Amino acid sequence: MSIYKIKDLDSLRRHVYAAMQLEHATIPIYLTALYSIVPGTNSEGYQIIRAVAVEEMLHLTLVCNLMNAIGGKADLTTVGFTPNYPAHLPDGEEDFMAGLQPFSPQAIDTFLKIERPASLKHGESNKRHRPRKGSMLSAGNTGDAEEEHFFSIGEFYKAIETGLDDLYAQMGDALFSGDPALQVGPEYYYSGGGGLIAVTDMASAKAALDLIAEQGEGISGEIFDEDGEIAHYFRFQQLVLGRFYREGDQPDHPMGGPVEVDWASVYPIKSNAKITDFPAGSDVRAAAEAFNAGYTQYLGLLTRAFNGEPNLLVDAVGEMFRLKELTYQLMRQPIGDGSAFNAAPTFEINLA
Repeated sequence: MSIYKIKDLDSLRRHVYAAMQLEHATIPIYLTALYSIVPGTNSEGYQIIRAVAVEEMLHLTLVCNLMNAIGGKADLTTVGFTPNYPAHLPDGEEDFMAGLQPFSPQAIDTFLKIERPASLKHGESNKRHRPRKGSMLSAGNTGDAEEEHFFSIGEFYKAIETGLDDLYAQMGDALFSGDPALQVGPEYYYSGGGGLIAVTDMASAKAALDLIAEQGEGISGEIFDEDGEIAHYFRFQQLVLGRFYREGDQPDHPMGGPVEVDWASVYPIKSNAKITDFPAGSDVRAAAEAFNAGYTQYLGLLTRAFNGEPNLLVDAVGEMFRLKELTYQLMRQPIGDGSAFNAAPTFEINLA
């Protein structure tokens, strides 16, 4: 079977847009599990998930910088940008769907599938092609008659890197035709491991992709990156295996101190809740609608930040964490439908 390649600039931009969708799609998933933890409990689990969520925000910003660098538009407000959970991820894994779940062994199992490492030699691919079914997020459709399906996020990013190499060989520096003024530099970033990289040429583009790989979506399967930071997959694995990784440990065999987890200290939220699950006219429905409005505003702030107002990035990330108060308001309330479930944010963003 021939291996599909990114063959032109339009195709590259479609793949980078898919990467934007992908990085964003993980944020609600992680935040739902994070805020379902009863405050004051599961401190180690809380810190692990929070750190990963913040780094996913960094990854989203890096990908948007890449999009702007190659002359595309970093717009998070287009119709279909946000997934309808549960959903397949935009890079096309078919063996699982990712959704909004409380902190639980099932949620961590999903996180491990999202962040799973891959081991590929140069030129290898686990990519698969399927006739287009329209079941993927729009990013899964690359403009051809088939949908691409990668086994892992790392392999998806490797395809983007290969596309950059091929197009740079054809176009040279003209590949990076975007306005440098649209780049978001490290002075605007909120927090998280690694530094924010302005993408203006091939070297900085590769550096941005390498940082994403090192922090969790890489193909090497290494536990620690060159700065001593543990990759996302292995951070989450610590919660399942019950021990921390330390330098020198082998994958799947952490030998550090114990990780304490209390799966019971979690709000009993409804997984993948929808607005229609909440009684019309109820306080819980009003809170869910207010959350969705606030999250829509958050995406709008991000889009403005990536299109010439980079100072708004700090405001946008602050808005994301401010929404946790609305999240807690929801998660502490029974739905009121006679079930045993509490409410939760639905992340149903209706953009027009």
